[in-house]
Order: sequence, then C-alpha cells, then structure tokens
Amino acid sequence: MILPFIYIAPSEKGGRGVFTSEAIPAETVIEVSPVLVLTSEERKAAETTALFNYIFEWGDAGDGAAVAWGYVSMYNHHTPANCHYTMDADFETITITTVRDISAGEELFINYLGEPDHAGETWFESR
Repeated sequence: MILPFIYIAPSEKGGRGVFTSEAIPAETVIEVSPVLVLTSEERKAAETTALFNYIFEWGDAGDGAAVAWGYVSMYNHHTPANCHYTMDADFETITITTVRDISAGEELFINYLGEPDHAGETWFESR
C-alpha cells in the first residue's frame, strides 16, 4: 500500500527521493511495503552489489537483511527525519509513517539509524 500522491523524483540530496504532491498530517501511514528477507549468506552476497545501499538490516541477530519493495528503499536519509519506519518480522513488512505535518511538494525522509532524531554517523558517511 502506497498512498496515491506519493511519488519518486530527483532529489536535492542527490539521486532520487520520495515526495508528496499533497499535504499529509502527522502520524499518517503513507506506505506498507512487503520485504524479501535475505539470510546472512545472501546478505553477504548482496553487500558486494549495488543492493548494498538499499537493503535493511533484518533479524534478531542483525546478520540478515531485507529488500523492501514499493518505495521504501528510495527514501533518503535525514536527521531529523519527517517520517519513521517500523519493521514487522512476522508479516515481513516495513511501514513508513509521518512524524509531523508534511507540506505538498516536500521530500519525505527517514533516518537510516532508526529513530527520526537519532544522531550519529551512517555507514555511507563513514566511508
């Protein structure tokens, strides 16, 4: 499920990002995406490809990964983020929810480190 006014377009952050053509209230679920769960061995293989920048750490041990369908892997990182993601291992989904009111035309961001306000260095910033 992706709200019909969510779209992908070029981002000032570089590459592409996810945007909205309509205003969205805080605490709105804007996407529920199924994921393909990868074993730790499959994750190691994926990390040697372009998928490395698009997979999510998955599993209790943190050694697996998930490839999200829908737009989830296209959300850019920002701190503070205006959206939050939650993972549901039982249903193998990732849900994106707004954390504040969003204006039409605004880019939607998640924090790759988890919580919207979590400060710290990401794997791509440390390279």
